[in-house]
Amino acid sequence: MSPASAYAPGRVELLGNHTDYNQGVVLAAAIDRGLTVAGISRGDRFVVFTSKTAGVGVQVWLNDLQPQLEERWANYPLGVVQQFIDAGYEITGFAAEVSGDVPAGAGLSSSAAFEVATAGLLMKLHEIRMEPLALAKLCQRAENEFVGVRSGLLDQVTSVFGKKDHVVYLDCQSEEIRTIPFPTGFALLVAESGVKHNLLRSLYNTRRDECAAAAEALDVESLREVTPEQLQAARASMDPTLHRRAAHIVGENQRVWRALEALQTGDVAEIGGLMNASHESSRVNFENSTAELDELVTIARSLPGVLGARLTGGGFGGGTVTLVKATEANDALQALRARYGEVSGHRPPGFICRIADGAAATWQK
Repeated sequence: MSPASAYAPGRVELLGNHTDYNQGVVLAAAIDRGLTVAGISRGDRFVVFTSKTAGVGVQVWLNDLQPQLEERWANYPLGVVQQFIDAGYEITGFAAEVSGDVPAGAGLSSSAAFEVATAGLLMKLHEIRMEPLALAKLCQRAENEFVGVRSGLLDQVTSVFGKKDHVVYLDCQSEEIRTIPFPTGFALLVAESGVKHNLLRSLYNTRRDECAAAAEALDVESLREVTPEQLQAARASMDPTLHRRAAHIVGENQRVWRALEALQTGDVAEIGGLMNASHESSRVNFENSTAELDELVTIARSLPGVLGARLTGGGFGGGTVTLVKATEANDALQALRARYGEVSGHRPPGFICRIADGAAATWQK
């Protein structure tokens, strides 16, 4: 078997924070930074994964795949291998190396990119065909069951289904996936806070438990079913913390639906305002922001040409996304980095996002 490789992009979450595992709706986009997993069959029962960036690797026996306690980064691809085996595919040994430019721990879903690219490599090495949504779900299960992060489907779907210059709309209840043109003349900036989030060690799973408890208190299957009016009526009888968590999810769904309308009418200012409201809800209701993320958002909103800014991804660290006029994007990025550096002593990495094709489109080229 000849060597093979597969690429998958990271993603930026525009709206719909923590809504995916609550059967909600999300807007996100694949970005022009991602990971490539390249490999070759070995002809035995061992799998080797090497990180080109970190210069480290692991070797495991296919008959006894176990989560790695030291090299935890390897659990993302190993979880994908385990899912292929569990699905009944005959997987043989191979050696693979991961490389790329999507930063880890920045809220850009490098983990999903790693999973999807690994799945793409396995499909090529073993001549497996799989529908894109089934592939995304397999990668989600790998993260849920092998890694131990109970994430929703947003990250994997966006990495697979992304389309150049389009945002991805995902309805996690109906599994409807749409791509919608991103407004011309505007750009997205990403800035890293310097606080690397680790979802396994963070409060991510705790927030998921709290959302489930809030749904139970409201006597619904998921928070997707709750209207703002129902939530307000239940306020006096609910635990205050659970009410705030539910308020974030219910509000985020409403913001995504409003943003869909704004995308169709070209009301970019409305989208920016919804991003601002989303961050405030993350800060107050869901409490998954940090002082560093808040500072980045505050600075970004003060810059010329900026329409809105918010944390992106799971929170508890990571980065922010800023919606800005394209003509002001470079100046805004440099000013954001400089002013945050003055406040924090740390000049944050940042870049202008280009909305890119997802893995499915890339593999077809």
